[in-house]
Amino acid sequence: MRKNVRRLTIITVALVTIWFLVSHLSLLDVPTSAPPQHKVVDLEDRLVKLQVKMDQQLSDSNNLLAKVKQHLKKNAHREVKEMMENDIDIEGASNPILPVLVIACDRITVKRCLDSLVKFRPSKETFPIIISQDCGHNATYQVIKSFTEVDPTITVVQQPDRSEIQLPRAKVKFRGYYKIARHYRFALNHVFNTLGHKAVIIVEDDLDISPDFFEYFLGTYPLLLKDPSIWCVSAWNDNGKREVIDMSRPELLHRTDFFPGLGWILRKDTWAQLEPKWPEAFFDDWLRDPKNTDGRACIRPEISRTYSFGKVGVSKGLFFDMHLRYMHLNTEFVEFTKLNLTYLLKDVYDETLMSSVYGLSEMTAEEVISSAGLEPVRVPYSNAKTYQKAAKKLGLMEDFRSGIPRTAYMGIVTCFIRGRRVYLAPDYPWTKYDPAWG
Repeated sequence: MRKNVRRLTIITVALVTIWFLVSHLSLLDVPTSAPPQHKVVDLEDRLVKLQVKMDQQLSDSNNLLAKVKQHLKKNAHREVKEMMENDIDIEGASNPILPVLVIACDRITVKRCLDSLVKFRPSKETFPIIISQDCGHNATYQVIKSFTEVDPTITVVQQPDRSEIQLPRAKVKFRGYYKIARHYRFALNHVFNTLGHKAVIIVEDDLDISPDFFEYFLGTYPLLLKDPSIWCVSAWNDNGKREVIDMSRPELLHRTDFFPGLGWILRKDTWAQLEPKWPEAFFDDWLRDPKNTDGRACIRPEISRTYSFGKVGVSKGLFFDMHLRYMHLNTEFVEFTKLNLTYLLKDVYDETLMSSVYGLSEMTAEEVISSAGLEPVRVPYSNAKTYQKAAKKLGLMEDFRSGIPRTAYMGIVTCFIRGRRVYLAPDYPWTKYDPAWG
């Protein structure tokens, strides 16, 4: 499709150029003989008229070219939309089976997670629940059994390898992260290779979900099928605190280069690419390295569709107290399956984002906080230090993973402060992330 659009653009430009040249040949006639005293004056008059006419026709040509480009762009967007709507059954997106994989270990509070999933699950057939338990914790297993015994669409599998992982003394404190990575590998292989599912929604046992959690994934799943630049869809916004999100836009979604996690969907073919090089530990940060995901992006919401209540875990509650406890969970039901989400496709999204952001007025983070206004603005940054200073002032997460700020896309982090859309954006031509940042 892009080749056709490019070919049509070239032909249009060529035709406009030929028309422009031909239309001026008649103006370049040699002046007839005239008295010597009038030759200079006549020539000047002709040149002035020629200049005026050329300016007018150049303006008309530019207007025509702009209209052609706009027409081509609309056609391209329409083709993309039609492409998403057509052949949808071939990919299985019209009636998908999207199992929910619950990663569990030794927390009996898994009941809260399962209660939430059961409460908001619109279809048992579309969303079977698969619980994968590590640790061999019997009390947690009994809680899980109380669900599986009354509902055949809820099943449990035990992670068979519970052996202690031998680590150097310096890494012993991270043993929990090694076990989590091992468990994920087993669980995903079970869902994709043993059970044969084509995609899976992954949650951990300490997550609450929003009323439209399942609708969110049903509506965004076609994006995952149709846009090869998207490798995951997440229910989580790392900067999802009430003070920095637009509470009036629960339907708003974004692209991000930063893997959010905490409720996300993955396709089998993507897992086939990831599994051979799956890390021994810290898999979430591993997924935040563009080298491991081929530089592809995820979709994430303006307002999170999950909330983590798991204060006790391998992080010992530190991250929860500092950040997770303040996140806002969406409560308004959005019918994502009825929305046009083609604005999230790469060709459409990238052009719109860059042209809009870099056409905005600049403000400092301090000015954003101290001033009032509804017009969107851009807060520039030039390096890791200036980014962190601005992010802290705006109330955003300041850290990096593989050089990527949380929620960033093409180096741009967006938030919503005091009624104003704010874009924290590089003030230099961005090409890629610098791993040296953080």
